[in-house]
Amino acid sequence: MSIRKLRPAFVVFLATFLVPMAAFAADEAGANKWRVKSWAALGAGLSIGLAALGGALGQGRAAAAALEGISRNPGAAARIQTPMILGLALIESLVLFALLVAYLLPSK
Repeated sequence: MSIRKLRPAFVVFLATFLVPMAAFAADEAGANKWRVKSWAALGAGLSIGLAALGGALGQGRAAAAALEGISRNPGAAARIQTPMILGLALIESLVLFALLVAYLLPSK
């Protein structure tokens, strides 16, 4: 892989992991508590945005692959549809978990 292909992944890594860490970093005297709250709000916004984007991409790919499999073999539609719906439900549960974390993050 080239460096250009890894740049977006690196930016997503930084936004996902370093912004919430900065949100929980406390000042020594605790005087700048509003800065911690603002970083927490930024981390919450980024986390739910990335979760929604990732969930939408995952659900789109899962549905496209299932529909392609059904179109190639219509007789296997029932065997393909059930795992697809289960997979979509699991993807959606991860997005809802990210929404819960994003909701609780600014309250810290």
